[in-house]
Amino acid sequence: MSTIILATGPFFSLNNTNFVVLLGFLVFIGILLYAGVPAKITSMLDARAAKIRADLDEAKTLREEAQTLLASYERKQKEVTDQAASIVAAAKADAQAAAAQAKEDLQDTIARRLKAATDQIASAEQHAVKEVKDKAATVAIAAATKVIAEKLGPAESDAMIDAAIKDVSAKLH
Repeated sequence: MSTIILATGPFFSLNNTNFVVLLGFLVFIGILLYAGVPAKITSMLDARAAKIRADLDEAKTLREEAQTLLASYERKQKEVTDQAASIVAAAKADAQAAAAQAKEDLQDTIARRLKAATDQIASAEQHAVKEVKDKAATVAIAAATKVIAEKLGPAESDAMIDAAIKDVSAKLH
């Protein structure tokens, strides 16, 4: 338990603790004023305010630069997006042109192969017709030779053979 001693007696006495505390406080304030502490505190506060103001100005400048940079990047992004869209459009157009060219080339190739096949068929048909005609002529000649040999005498046969040779020679050449 603590005991509190209260000041008793007159106020302006060194026995009065309240007066002694007041004197100590006034001496302390006087020392602070003599040492120029308030001016130093004021100058420190002014310097701090100036530094904060400079920091705010720098932050404002940096913010403006950042906004300018952001606008620049947004503009570049839009340009790149537009370029990408134009590249995609050009690629689609090129692909469509290539597809059309490939389709045209395929149609030309099919037409050429169809014509070649038709020509081969026509050639084979002509060759087959010629073979049939040759075979028919050979058979006819053999049959005629057999009939002539059986029904005609040697003199008539020789005359007909000579006439037939002349006739065939004239038709072949």
